[in-house]
Amino acid sequence: MEFDLPEELKILKQTVRRFVDAEMIPLEGKSLDGGKMKPDIRALLEEKAKALGLWLIDVPEEFGGQGLGLAARSVVWEELGRTVTLPTRGYSILGPDVRPILYALEGEMRERYLYPVIRGEKTCCFAQTEPDAGSDPGSMRTTAILDGDDYVINGVKRFITGADHSDFAQVMAATDREKGSRGGISCFLVDMDTPGIRLGTQYKTFTEEGPWEIVFEDVRVPKDHLVGGEGNGFRLAQKWLGVGRIKQGSRALGVTERCLELGAGYAKDRVTFGAPLSTRQATQWKLVDAAVALQGARLMVYHAAEMLDSGADARLEAYMAKLYCTEMAWKAADDCLQIHGGVGLTKDLPVERIWRDQRSHMITEGTPEMMRMVIARTVIRNTN
Repeated sequence: MEFDLPEELKILKQTVRRFVDAEMIPLEGKSLDGGKMKPDIRALLEEKAKALGLWLIDVPEEFGGQGLGLAARSVVWEELGRTVTLPTRGYSILGPDVRPILYALEGEMRERYLYPVIRGEKTCCFAQTEPDAGSDPGSMRTTAILDGDDYVINGVKRFITGADHSDFAQVMAATDREKGSRGGISCFLVDMDTPGIRLGTQYKTFTEEGPWEIVFEDVRVPKDHLVGGEGNGFRLAQKWLGVGRIKQGSRALGVTERCLELGAGYAKDRVTFGAPLSTRQATQWKLVDAAVALQGARLMVYHAAEMLDSGADARLEAYMAKLYCTEMAWKAADDCLQIHGGVGLTKDLPVERIWRDQRSHMITEGTPEMMRMVIARTVIRNTN
């Protein structure tokens, strides 16, 4: 692989870095109301992102976006990972969150769901996780049974970000429970005002998010709301989640770099027993470990992104990037907090928020245990 970024990606990376440093980091601690972004700050940053040409970078050109490749998006996500101005998850200032599943739509369904999302007129949530089916979606209990011209959906989804303000949901449901994730799960677009849908418990997390439980009771959904054909839901979701794992890895690069910046800066300023913390080997090694890990992780993420851009099968590389990078960033955040000591626990600095956010990212979109289990299958199968 080429270790050096192409010139155009270097320019893109520098542009986003300047944007983050000048416009976003100064807003840390002021941009959020609980777990949500303040509307005026969101509008301000969106306008500045548009002016810099960073709008709709992940939307294909045929749908009015820029259609940047995954390598380009990775460097953008990396730089955005350096700030805690944005909510922990679920919102971007670079345009509406268009889940790739929607690109599989055709005809009237595109007009009804895809284009309104791109234009910012509608929002959607992704409903897969259940009380007994998180890392094991093949065991989901939510069912969709064909009845005439409708599918009837029954079940409960849990930890669904944005369910309270979404116009529709992308719902994963079992159409053949015996097949499970091997052809038994389908994807449906379900309007949130459909009879039989109600919001249940709202969960309060330590990242100040408020994901919801969604209850489906005899919810009738027209057959044409099935996306990608019956039994193809898991395949569609995994394709999207594969990109999400690269995004998680990219974001973790930025988190680790910010932890190095904060940790080294504080260590040089903080004097104990007559000398700066930066002269203490215990502090130096924390910073060294983060810097060495970051070097390897960056190559890992860029390589996986380039593979996916070329059309290669990079599922294993995406799993590895998600596993290695999120654990790396968590350790960097924990060490950064330790270097800061008591002041790191306060909300006067972004350190505690980085620490909380990064710990949460080791749970979502695949836990380290799940990543290791999947990677182990390939390692054992391919090792003589």
